[in-house]
Amino acid sequence: MRAVIQRVSRASVAVEGTVISSIKSGLLILLGIEEADDSTDIEWLTQKITSLRILDDAEGRMNLSLRDTGGRALVVSQFTLHASTRKGNRPSFIRAAPPAHSKPLYDQFCTALSAHLGQQVERGRFGATMDVTLVNNGPVTIIIDSRKRE
Repeated sequence: MRAVIQRVSRASVAVEGTVISSIKSGLLILLGIEEADDSTDIEWLTQKITSLRILDDAEGRMNLSLRDTGGRALVVSQFTLHASTRKGNRPSFIRAAPPAHSKPLYDQFCTALSAHLGQQVERGRFGATMDVTLVNNGPVTIIIDSRKRE
């Protein structure tokens, strides 16, 4: 499971011109799921994300987590995070899990993240073409891969 986490002042997702979800201060999480991913990846990644100290404290230092601040999260599925550009110029998405495998894991990830935060997590629409709008605060962008556990 691979996540691109962006600290945002605001973020939203629109499908066919209609905003379906939005947050103010918090994290936009782009989530890519591969065939080998399972519930252990979900538990590790949701724990890591909710504990990441990338939000500012009173002195403006990145010292607080999403859990500490009560900030919001918006999760968008993005199979292209598993693109391979090793051969040629056209990306291969062979490592990305098919929808039958990735949709349930995406839903489980959002549910687990909600449980860790104690609040609802906003979502994109799985499998849809989405317009994601964000104001990256900082900018702060972190990439985490559950396979590497870094």
